Amino acid sequence: MTSKKISLADWQQQSSSLVYSTASGTIEPEKAEKTGGTAFSDGHLRLKRETKGRNGKAVITIAGLAESHDKLTEVAALLKKKCGCGGSVKDGIIEIQGDQREVISQELTKLGYKLKWAGG
Repeated sequence: MTSKKISLADWQQQSSSLVYSTASGTIEPEKAEKTGGTAFSDGHLRLKRETKGRNGKAVITIAGLAESHDKLTEVAALLKKKCGCGGSVKDGIIEIQGDQREVISQELTKLGYKLKWAGG
């Protein structure tokens, strides 16, 4: 009985199914960036006041805008200008610093969006 020794390189060439690789990084980063946010089924935006993980400082997050990333940054810039505060767009969600509920809801209503407050 003869046993055939297979080198590691030969074995790697024979196995065609990739189980795990760190070479690709995150899954489809371009797709999330191009499409922007995803809309909710009822067509309303979700506004939420968050303080968790932000050292007790309030941030208003706006989710549900099914627009391109450029449109999201445009809306965020308008809201930041009206509120006189900072903010950003992350993963299709607009974050506005500070507790500016009334100003944000008025401006989004003027732009023609329907709103719902989420959370407590």
